Amino acid sequence: MNELNKNNALNTELNIVYRYLRKLGISQADAEDAVQETAYKYLLYYDSIKASKIRSWLIRVALNFYYDQCRKQQRYKLDLDANVTKLVAADQPEELFIEKERNNHLSFAISKLKPYFKELLLLKYQSGLSYKEIAELLGSNINSVRTNLFRARKQLAKIYKEESDE
Repeated sequence: MNELNKNNALNTELNIVYRYLRKLGISQADAEDAVQETAYKYLLYYDSIKASKIRSWLIRVALNFYYDQCRKQQRYKLDLDANVTKLVAADQPEELFIEKERNNHLSFAISKLKPYFKELLLLKYQSGLSYKEIAELLGSNINSVRTNLFRARKQLAKIYKEESDE
């Protein structure tokens, strides 16, 4: 019975990791691959993971696996257009076009950021995590998260402005 509870708890945590990866804009197939690899690594190393840090460990392993796969295939995908059509009414095509154009500029600006800055911005603004949750997830302190988020926002604004001016 105890083994069944452990399996259910692991499945719950892996579902959370999967949903988090999908919120980051990672495709379904890539997210499933990352979660499967994460589950495998968890089963290999579960005895050395602190019980209070399981979720952050799982997310970190899944993200690292995904980033490794992206580096191997030289691709980073971020789909900001996914919900644009839902936000803008069909009878306003000009607004839809303008919104897509803004998202293209924003997506381009985000793609020029360092991966760490990109991850921080997505964790904070797309996933809605607090500074404390981000710090726990990344294994750093809150002040460095705040500082790096400030730098990431500043860098993103600079790149976005340069892109918009051209």
